[in-house]
Amino acid sequence: MLALMQRFIRAVDAVNYRVGRVIMYGIFVLMGILLWSSISKTFFLPTLWTLEMAQFVMVAYYILGGPYSVQLGSNVRMDLLYGEWSIRKKAWFDLFTVLFLIFYLCVLLYGAVSSTAYSLGYWGTEPFSFFSGLVTGAEEIGHMERSPTAWRPYLWPIKSIMILGMFLMLLQCLSELFKDVLRLKGESI
Repeated sequence: MLALMQRFIRAVDAVNYRVGRVIMYGIFVLMGILLWSSISKTFFLPTLWTLEMAQFVMVAYYILGGPYSVQLGSNVRMDLLYGEWSIRKKAWFDLFTVLFLIFYLCVLLYGAVSSTAYSLGYWGTEPFSFFSGLVTGAEEIGHMERSPTAWRPYLWPIKSIMILGMFLMLLQCLSELFKDVLRLKGESI
């Protein structure tokens, strides 16, 4: 069981490390979009797509970069008491609190799946069965949701990125949970 936990930790950490390293360059994409927005407003006709595309890029940057941030331990913590604790006490506290985070991420993941199914034209109450039906051919994509802005992009791509980001964050939190269990057992990680 411990070897399985260590393999899971290595696999999830490797995936989130690579995704995080690629996504961290998304800030340059965001800067390019905002620079083009400024240039087009100053010298040409203003473009309709820049503000909303900048928002989409920022969402992807934030959502997909979150697991990498957790992996590096660069997320925000209240260090008033935590910083003085022993490694074992920190592991117990992290083990306890990550369970709340996992529950919260499961709720967010369900909401992201439901919202993505809605954006693909599904108005039912079982979004997971809709996606399994899409794979098997039992379901069809309906009227796709679009943004109410003048540009009117489809919303399913950014909502799909939300699903991916929540799923990667959930996997990273499970990895952190397993790391805490291994620390409490005295195993090296």
